[in-house]
Amino acid sequence: MRILLTNDDGIDAEGLECLETIARTLSDDVWVVAPATEQSGKGRGITLTEPLRVNRLGEKRFSVTGTPTDCVVLAFSDIMDGPPGLVLSGVNRGHNVGEDCSYSGTVAGALQGMALGVRSIALSQSLERFHDEVTAHWDTAAHFAPGIIQKLLEQDWAPGVVMNLNFPARPIEDVKEVEVTVQGFRNIGEMHAVKRTDLRGRDYYWMSFRGAKQDHAPGTDLRAMDDGRISVTPLHIDLTHRESVHSLKGVIGGVPLKAGLG
Repeated sequence: MRILLTNDDGIDAEGLECLETIARTLSDDVWVVAPATEQSGKGRGITLTEPLRVNRLGEKRFSVTGTPTDCVVLAFSDIMDGPPGLVLSGVNRGHNVGEDCSYSGTVAGALQGMALGVRSIALSQSLERFHDEVTAHWDTAAHFAPGIIQKLLEQDWAPGVVMNLNFPARPIEDVKEVEVTVQGFRNIGEMHAVKRTDLRGRDYYWMSFRGAKQDHAPGTDLRAMDDGRISVTPLHIDLTHRESVHSLKGVIGGVPLKAGLG
């Protein structure tokens, strides 16, 4: 099986090295096409207003001056000599749970693989706290991911689904369970902008998260991270709220347009 790897932390990220270790337990045909620099929080961004440059760094290893989505598109369309049978994106430094999934370049890489017709998995390793001095438990992801991926590949997946794997911030011996979860949601007040002033007296901002402790609902990806369980969440790109579709059809759908409505 040919496997394509990408990420959003960049070609030199420790998590990508971890992902290569995982992938090579599954196949000896592993390709890496990853961003040249960190693309965290870029979501499904695709570069349309400037050229992309590809650098060959070794056999089946390339960097791209773009987003994870760019990387997957270029891998399929030009870089690889044939399509992969699996796309793995990650391993991200920090979990991608709750509303992170809509910001995440890691999840976006998997979504693009899915959009191109290939089963795709996003992988992320949670941290005790998000700080440069904190070392992720990469061995936890490397230890458990191969078996979980093998199990997932043995199952039938619904069309349009990607699998989102998150590993808790615990050593191997403290992880006892895998849970199939739903996407949770945090209090959005966690995100804020920190205002600072540069040496010329001009204001600038850093986006940040307060990270206050919350009681997350059972069965969610967020709760699984709190409780030290591996989270497996089937995600899909369809953002339609179907209950609203049905209720709005009786109000707007099929109603003749009048002044003030269209």
